[in-house]
Amino acid sequence: MKKIIQIALAILIVVLAYFLWESIQAPIRFNKAKDQRYAATIQRLKDIRTAQIAYKAEYGKFTASFDTLIDFVKNDSMKLVMAEGSLSDELLAQGWTEAIAVKEGLIKRDTIRIAIKDTLFAPDFNADLLWKVPYTEDASFEMATSNLTVSKLNVNVFEAKVHNNILLHGLDQQEVINLNDRMKNQENFPGVKVGDVLEPNNNAGNWE
Repeated sequence: MKKIIQIALAILIVVLAYFLWESIQAPIRFNKAKDQRYAATIQRLKDIRTAQIAYKAEYGKFTASFDTLIDFVKNDSMKLVMAEGSLSDELLAQGWTEAIAVKEGLIKRDTIRIAIKDTLFAPDFNADLLWKVPYTEDASFEMATSNLTVSKLNVNVFEAKVHNNILLHGLDQQEVINLNDRMKNQENFPGVKVGDVLEPNNNAGNWE
């Protein structure tokens, strides 16, 4: 009987040690997986922001359509002003400005158009994936635009985002719930987001 009790205690100790080890390792594994997904998602949202800013520079507003944005990156171009010549220190000291130099022909300006895909993104960039949330099968970012009135001025804004419940699907559910609660308590969107359609934020990401 004594031996049986000793064996039972040994098994209990092993089981308790396992649960203790697991309680320590589970959050570590979750955070590692979360950080990997966040990093890839943040980069994708930065690419969306880059494309949106270029699109607005060309068309005067942001777009809420991924089809439009992807087509813009793949097939459209942007203006680039090339300047030839420069002002010498002597002319600057005399009060010359670049506008005067252009007028007098000392500086020449020429506007050319260059392909978006060859200018703003790396050669291996795949614009067709702009819509897709990394580490998901086919989940799309939510993207929207709006017009806000700020100091009597009309401001066009956009946002693109994905909730943690989608981005972190398949990971420890309780850890996801805890993360969402912490972010909400910090008045932060429980996920990854760039821009804002409720107030201008200079196209900032909630990770910045």
